[in-house]
Amino acid sequence: MGDEAAVSPKDRFLTVYGRKPVLEALTDPTLNVDKVILADVARGPAVTEIERAARSAGVQVQRATAHRVKVLAGNGKQDQGVLADVVVPRMRPLDLALAESTPPSPVLVLDGITTPANVGMILRTATAAGFGGVVVPRRGVATLDPLVVKASAGVAFKAPVLRCMTAADAVEQLTDAGYSIYALGASGAESLFDLDLPSRTAFVLGGESEGVSEEVARYVAGWVSIPMPGDVESLNVSAAAAVVCFEMVRRG
Repeated sequence: MGDEAAVSPKDRFLTVYGRKPVLEALTDPTLNVDKVILADVARGPAVTEIERAARSAGVQVQRATAHRVKVLAGNGKQDQGVLADVVVPRMRPLDLALAESTPPSPVLVLDGITTPANVGMILRTATAAGFGGVVVPRRGVATLDPLVVKASAGVAFKAPVLRCMTAADAVEQLTDAGYSIYALGASGAESLFDLDLPSRTAFVLGGESEGVSEEVARYVAGWVSIPMPGDVESLNVSAAAAVVCFEMVRRG
């Protein structure tokens, strides 16, 4: 279980790309950069500065083809021929987290949230509120990239990120592990503030346009809403996440 070699690099690192983000990561003493990969055609003062910063930080620099760098970065337009893998110490696969002696609770499950700014802000808020984990599936949710990191104001590197393939996989695993799944919806049957919560709880946050997916809805034990006395139909998903997170803080 504790063998890091058995954990995919995608479940251990956040990959940042672009010359400025990579240089910032290398010069941030609070971050642990595993490695830097430079395109074999990358040259110039900025590249020299990155290589110098990597040496100073004791970080290995690898060279690869420009195509390989684009594939690894997952962004063909903005990688600028350089990327860095930054260790995220609290990021781990969901199944390993659920196998721990004290599984994380409460947790958020992101389902179809595709705007990087929303994902970044949710990670920042959940980390600030001391949430046990935020499930960020590899499919159907914005990629954990520099846009997410920027929106989180760098907190994404310290966030308790839990990885799995899809949101449906997540709620199935959580249900099997004894969690009660609650989904947020404008027409939820019960107010968040009145909810009687069990010790193992997961809240699903649906996508910006479609809401909670049908595959995930099958596992939902209850639908909850945030009371809004004003004439507003719904909140932005990151704002709703903040309400959920700090309602849990209020409850202690």
